[in-house]
Amino acid sequence: MNKKTLIAKTEISVRFSEVDSLGIVWHGNYVKYFEDGREAFGNKYKINNPDILKHGFIAPVVKMNCNFKNSLKYGDKAIVETQFVDCEAAKLILQYKIYRSSNNEIITTAETEQVFLNDKGELNLTIPDFFAKWKNKWLYCIVSIINGKSHMYDRTKA
Repeated sequence: MNKKTLIAKTEISVRFSEVDSLGIVWHGNYVKYFEDGREAFGNKYKINNPDILKHGFIAPVVKMNCNFKNSLKYGDKAIVETQFVDCEAAKLILQYKIYRSSNNEIITTAETEQVFLNDKGELNLTIPDFFAKWKNKWLYCIVSIINGKSHMYDRTKA
């Protein structure tokens, strides 16, 4: 069975306050760009921090890996592309690609890993029910429009 690929894109503009004395974006600011991508993804697919919190969990970033390929400069516009990586563990893994809007040149790639902590701050070792339902909805269901109304079909039961 094929799973859907979940991707969100958001455009950023490099501000003067984000560049260093070399005239390029200071490397620490890329983390903010990844957060912009993570928020755009969460808003698009209904898995942002408030959505997670309303189910009694928080999802802190516990791991990040970043590879710099090129640099952005003041005034550049770039696209942050954020993609969900499915896994069997109780984790939210996102991959990022930042590329220059003008020529699609890849600037950096990254991956973040988030875990689920319950309301007592304890690590949840099993996939929370809400996250399992979210994955089923977005990865395995087909939404169709019939007579102006949306209908969802679970491909795992087909």
